[in-house]
Amino acid sequence: MSDKAESGEGSESFRTVLVAAGVNLAIAVAKLVAGLLSGSSAMLSEAAHSAADTVTEVLLLIAVRRGEHPADRLHPFGYGKAGFFWALMAAGATLVIGAGFSITHGVQTIWHGEELGDLSISYIVLAVSFVLEGISFVRAVHQVRGAARRWSVSPQRYVAHTSDTAVKAVVFEDSAALVGIVVAALGLLGFQLTGSPVWDGVASVVIGLLLLGVALHLIRANASLLIGQAAPPSLQREILKELMSQEEVSDVVELLTMMLGPNEVLVAAKIDFVDECTGDRLEEAADQIEHRLAERFPEITHVFLDPTPGHAARRARSGDTSSGGHPDPESSGAD
Repeated sequence: MSDKAESGEGSESFRTVLVAAGVNLAIAVAKLVAGLLSGSSAMLSEAAHSAADTVTEVLLLIAVRRGEHPADRLHPFGYGKAGFFWALMAAGATLVIGAGFSITHGVQTIWHGEELGDLSISYIVLAVSFVLEGISFVRAVHQVRGAARRWSVSPQRYVAHTSDTAVKAVVFEDSAALVGIVVAALGLLGFQLTGSPVWDGVASVVIGLLLLGVALHLIRANASLLIGQAAPPSLQREILKELMSQEEVSDVVELLTMMLGPNEVLVAAKIDFVDECTGDRLEEAADQIEHRLAERFPEITHVFLDPTPGHAARRARSGDTSSGGHPDPESSGAD
């Protein structure tokens, strides 16, 4: 991928996260004030929710910037995985600050009750928060749709498989925030209709469980990328198809891929070249294949080809003929 392309995508992700961080900081303060004035557990949980989102997005800003650092002698493959690490820390912040506080405070409210004051300001803050969160969510969705078009996939599939953890986190957290605001409002309404603070406490627990689900999903996704997740199976299949289409290639013995960072892929393959392809021609063929892969798939940043003689290729796959001799991307364990 060109430096220009990486810089453009990184800048767009940075702006998306920056908008979300600014929105959540303002919302967190407003919800905290409303929660303290009304005494509502759901409002305080929403304040914790927005505070967790703010901390998360600060860490995601660090993730985006750290991931953009160029490769050096100590890190020859670049700093893309630093983005995965900080995104993992951000998901942990959501788990501890948001989910932990909301569930704990909600259970205490259900168990011990609470005294609620005037809820008018709480409804106003929730309404304004919904609009602001909606703006941040639309910004993230706009970026997702643009990226999905470039990859020729649906926005839902892009979010599910993207290694751009910053944008993925904003989409999930903004979605959870919008749902959480509705839940908090329903909790307040339930109290007003029944006079029982249990509804407010239940709303707080539901918000906490919502955050718990988002946090665990993001932790799992980022941990997988940090460990060394393979490229999506669809991309692996296209890479395999591209390799097999080259006239110099007789067979692909093994294909390995790994996500090095947001939209950065490493490709390593054992190739059985045609018998006529030896010496200088072999080097030239390998160089041409690398350029063709990089040209068709700009996200591929590193390519390593290992010429493997035909007899070694047959021996390598002698115990597995179910896939016709080709590696099966679906067996890689990639999401």
